[in-house]
Amino acid sequence: MGRPERHTRDDFLDAAARLFADGGTRAVTMSAVARAAGAPSGSLYHRFADRPALLAALWTRTVDRFQAGYLEQLRRTPPVEGAVAAAAHVVRWCREHPAEAHVLHAGKRAFDTGTWPEPDRAAGERSERELRRALQAACRTLRAATRRSTDELLLVLVDLPYATVHRHLSRGDTPPARAVTTATAAARALLTPSDDHPSDAPR
Repeated sequence: MGRPERHTRDDFLDAAARLFADGGTRAVTMSAVARAAGAPSGSLYHRFADRPALLAALWTRTVDRFQAGYLEQLRRTPPVEGAVAAAAHVVRWCREHPAEAHVLHAGKRAFDTGTWPEPDRAAGERSERELRRALQAACRTLRAATRRSTDELLLVLVDLPYATVHRHLSRGDTPPARAVTTATAAARALLTPSDDHPSDAPR
């Protein structure tokens, strides 16, 4: 039985996320990540061929981790409860994963996507398609349940939670606990059925 790895792939990506949170993309160099992880450079290069591969892995792992929980909540029933839980998940996840929250908040373009290996670009595109399809399906269900328009529903599912965390992350802060409560209450209020808000035509 072989010895366990001293420095795992996740160890390096955790170090890269911390460096990014403190100094942005320019801080995430191969030597800096190896040093932050307390590992020799050779161990890092054994797992990531170069800096573009490292940046791609940092972004895709962050998105996959966030999106798994978000989509799980979004698909809950009844649909309104799922939508409220999904909005709250965005804020809660950013509180629980502060370094990765800064990665997600920065957006894909911050990670030099034009230099990524093709498999990583394809993986990123698959994640985006999965999210887009899930949001479309949720909006179809929620339009019938709430009589809200697609724009109003996307405000709840995307824009509201993003704005809630942006105010804090843009200052380098972690969203406070009250932000989860605020986002939850706002999402629920916006999803309350109203005769004044006819639903969209089906799309």
